[in-house]
Amino acid sequence: MTVRMKLIAGVALAAASLGFVGAAQAQTKEVQILHWWTSGGEAAALKVIKDAMVAQGYSWKEVPVAGGGGDAAMTALKAMVAAGNNPTASQMLGYTVLDFAKQGVMGDLTETAKAEGWDKVVPAPLQKFAVYDGKWVAVPVNLHSVNWLWINKAVLDKIGGTEPKTFDDLIVLLGKAKAAGVVPLALGGQNWQEATMFDSVVLSTGGPDFYKKAFNDLDDDALKSDTMKKSFDNLAKLITYVDPNFAGRDWNLATAMVIKGDALVQVMGDWAKGEFKAAGKTPGTDYLCVRFPGTDGSVVYNTDMFAMFAVPADRQAAEVALAKTVLSKEVQAGFNINKGSVPSRTDVPDTNFDECGKKGIADLQKASAGGTLFGSLAQGYGAPPAIADAYKDVVTKFVHGQIKTSDEAVQELVKAIDDAK
Repeated sequence: MTVRMKLIAGVALAAASLGFVGAAQAQTKEVQILHWWTSGGEAAALKVIKDAMVAQGYSWKEVPVAGGGGDAAMTALKAMVAAGNNPTASQMLGYTVLDFAKQGVMGDLTETAKAEGWDKVVPAPLQKFAVYDGKWVAVPVNLHSVNWLWINKAVLDKIGGTEPKTFDDLIVLLGKAKAAGVVPLALGGQNWQEATMFDSVVLSTGGPDFYKKAFNDLDDDALKSDTMKKSFDNLAKLITYVDPNFAGRDWNLATAMVIKGDALVQVMGDWAKGEFKAAGKTPGTDYLCVRFPGTDGSVVYNTDMFAMFAVPADRQAAEVALAKTVLSKEVQAGFNINKGSVPSRTDVPDTNFDECGKKGIADLQKASAGGTLFGSLAQGYGAPPAIADAYKDVVTKFVHGQIKTSDEAVQELVKAIDDAK
């Protein structure tokens, strides 16, 4: 039996044990969720939604599928949908929502959206992925941004470092950490983590206009440019500061290295803050959250969606209740405080957010108003999945030495994206 067959068989068994056995046995007061939120901070955030649903009298069933970037979860979901065992909702990213919507398997939340006024409070770039053919098929749970640098403050102070403002500053800082015997850069050697870091490198190297042209517009000249070559050069510099055991490491374990002081910095989306919070750490005191040097003023985003599936009539009320709960101001605040992200609706006060959360909300408002809010290619919001996968494949081959030079990386990137279009 292949790995994929084992995964599908395992998920089918888990689905059956949790009640994913078709409409006939579905409970009207039950919501059924598939997701990949399995780390401490993620679990704490999801519990906010769960508790709110349970308080309304709904039972909560879930299939958590661990695996970086959600690839394993989407494999599991496809098997469930093919078997006719649609969940109430599944965590999903960007273009994947639209792919499922094209298959005609999604529910319709349009009447609820109109009654709740979602079109007035959910940013337009998010609505692009929540609405298909004029119908609301998903609700955004949050808005993450990926161009963050997380710094252990005690280690920073110990080595006499300061917050880096430019990419060159960052390289100098990493050099100080290396000289002091601390792992400079905590990284998990998985393709989505490496590509997520490269998103920030490209934005830092080329600026906001270049990032948009290359990774949102897929402009051929930008992809082939000397600026893209320099971006790969800069990525190569960063990789010299990771530890020898980085390959295959989960993202939250890399975050834990920074939390414990075993490493100085991590380049990661703001879901990393959920891990710091779960560990009882305080921003400004125990760690710093700063934009990746050279990217301040821009936000490279992704958003976790709850994609809602077509379910029998006796399950639709529960689905509507879940959607309304996810987008309620109270749940938006509680969830995102724990997750590290910012609310996906623009009218949630930042009152109870810590300084990283307040910065994230302020940065989002500025980027949205200034036209510097860009979809993350690594996270499924810059381009369709086939292109994002091609991008991740080239970046990871470069990081792990299968592509030797930046010139070759540029050539391979252009070819891979062209082939995926």
